[in-house]
Amino acid sequence: MDKKNTEEFYAKLREQLLETTNWPSTYLYKFIVPTDEKRISQIQDIFDNTGAVIESKKSKKGTYTSLSVTVNLKDPDAVIEKYKEVSVVEGVISL
Repeated sequence: MDKKNTEEFYAKLREQLLETTNWPSTYLYKFIVPTDEKRISQIQDIFDNTGAVIESKKSKKGTYTSLSVTVNLKDPDAVIEKYKEVSVVEGVISL
C-alpha cells in the first residue's frame, strides 16, 4: 500500500472506530506472521506494558502463527498507533 492509501485507510478506520465504539475500550487485533520467534517477539514487545492479553496459534503445518491481541486502549488514535508499530514487522499481515 502506498502512503496515500495507507493514510486513507487509517482515516476511515478512525472514523469507524469513533462511530461504533465508546472509548476507552477493549480492542482485538489479529495478526498472521511467519512462524519465527524473532518476529513474534517483536509484536509481543510492541504490546509489552499495555496489559494486553496475547494468544498465539500455529497453522496446521506450523508455517504461520496467528496472534490475537486483546488490549484496552483510550481512543482510536491509540489503536492506529499500534497498527503502525506492528506494520514494520517483516511479513506481518494485519486482519
